[in-house]
Amino acid sequence: PHLGGFPQALQTRLRGSTPSRKMKYSAAVTSSRRKNRKAHFSADSESRRKIMSATLSKDLREKYSVRAMPIRKDDEVLVVRGAFKNREGKVMQCYRKKFVIHVERCVTDKVNKQQVQVGIHPSNVMITKLKLDKDRLNLLNRKRVEKDGAAAVSQTEVNMAGVD
Repeated sequence: PHLGGFPQALQTRLRGSTPSRKMKYSAAVTSSRRKNRKAHFSADSESRRKIMSATLSKDLREKYSVRAMPIRKDDEVLVVRGAFKNREGKVMQCYRKKFVIHVERCVTDKVNKQQVQVGIHPSNVMITKLKLDKDRLNLLNRKRVEKDGAAAVSQTEVNMAGVD
């Protein structure tokens, strides 16, 4: 339609595109809110594990050259946002069905004086100590190689020689 008489900002709105909106990188990926919400809430356990990642603390980030890791039971975390901010504790449970984790001292009292764990989303915590096992070390090494290139492999082998 001819929109010549309208101001420029209104013309773009009437045409259906907003100037601040970025173009999609891939036509194969949807940007529909409805479809993305459906995908998120009906995700399988494997996908939920990845969604439930938390950032590593500065010293862990320097040590492993990795920014974030999927969270797991027995990791030690610091809550950085929310009602339990600055509370440290061990992860007691990863509740993938609800996209939350239960941290050691993050509890609330019920009316009958019983204590209940409060669910915290992993994006609101920072991992301060990792529970390392063989698979987790392999994941760290893989992530480091992707980031730094093939040269990092030999260095990680040297660093991990005394771990087992």
